[in-house]
Amino acid sequence: MAEPQASRDEQVGYHKGSITTLSKERQELARILSIVDQLLAMHLAELKKLGVDVGAEPEATAVIKKDKKPIEDIL
Repeated sequence: MAEPQASRDEQVGYHKGSITTLSKERQELARILSIVDQLLAMHLAELKKLGVDVGAEPEATAVIKKDKKPIEDIL
């Protein structure tokens, strides 16, 4: 037996709800990423104060770059 089709209004509501939910998830992910970036920068600064050369490590150089665009500019 064929399942009943959802009405146009139900489909529109479903997609709008999905967009709202995903937008909020994206905002939260961006907030978490910002916190992680700040913590990484703090740890890198402390290592520099201790005389550790962090420029030789590939993970560190990705964080040090200042020309990184905010995610809002990328999307």
